[in-house]
Amino acid sequence: MLNTKEKLSLWFLVVAIAPILTHCGKKDSGGELVGTQERGGWYMSNPFGTVLVPSGTFYMGQSDQDVPATQINHNKQVTIAGFYMDDTEITNDEYRQFIQVMLNDSLDALGEDYIKTQLYPDTTVWARDFAYHLGDPMMEHYFWHPAFDDYPVTGVDWHACKYFCKWRTNHMNQWRAENELWPMPQFRLPTEAEWEYAARGSRKSSPYPWGGPYIRNAKGCLLANFKPGRGNYYDDGFQYTSPVASYFPNDFGLYDMSGNVAEWTSDAYYDAAMPVVWDMNPTFAKDDEPRKIIRGGSYKDIGYYLSVGTRSYEYEDTTKSYLGFRTVITYLGRSSGTSF
Repeated sequence: MLNTKEKLSLWFLVVAIAPILTHCGKKDSGGELVGTQERGGWYMSNPFGTVLVPSGTFYMGQSDQDVPATQINHNKQVTIAGFYMDDTEITNDEYRQFIQVMLNDSLDALGEDYIKTQLYPDTTVWARDFAYHLGDPMMEHYFWHPAFDDYPVTGVDWHACKYFCKWRTNHMNQWRAENELWPMPQFRLPTEAEWEYAARGSRKSSPYPWGGPYIRNAKGCLLANFKPGRGNYYDDGFQYTSPVASYFPNDFGLYDMSGNVAEWTSDAYYDAAMPVVWDMNPTFAKDDEPRKIIRGGSYKDIGYYLSVGTRSYEYEDTTKSYLGFRTVITYLGRSSGTSF
């Protein structure tokens, strides 16, 4: 039994906390501006297989002496907001997960009308990309055989890459909704500026993701999968593409930003885009321009295309044996690179 003094103490405690309990339970603001209640917290976790590319500023454009490019590819200081990026190119096995879902499900969830067969990698590229070339074995095995599971997917056009991004967004956010979590931002192709910033890996004036100016290390080993010399494709260890992450990553932890396969970006191609776009998260979107920017060079390209400042393009409905992609997702949080 409580004595009188203890009863009084308990009564005063109840009186003291009653307004607090009332405020929390009934969302009573007490006449004050306190914002909405019970929205929960937010933590931006990196999706599996991605690494953080922190926000920052860099000089976009050529990093080497290139007289023709100087006329159209001027350097420009650009600021980029933080984002997560796939640490490797999308692999055959990862893309196969997408294809298997598309076999069984309707594309209505993506809000688009698109022919499923156009989402399949075009394996005929291995036979038709190069004249007088025995590409039939690659055409038969490259996408479906487990020997190539960890190789970058090829033969996908710009539109198929965009649909993959929509599917991946829905795939993740459906699970988050089932577990009462806030949705993540959309997966998408990187802009040209995001791609170049990520490829540089904080080496702001270097020509390659690993620095430069050489494409071999001190031991004479090539630092990417490309076409060294005059057709000595095997000098880097691989005749065609290589398994992803076969070479050292850059300082952001990204693999194969130069070589292996070139990569689609979201930007349309325009010779003089640099003076036009803004210097904060620039992008050049133009729906009626079928040419889309590709970056990074590939196993069939000479060293010039490995430079992080080199621009090229392909038509959006084009499929190639040397062209793949990776995705990004915008970071929701503070913009300071040191806050991640």
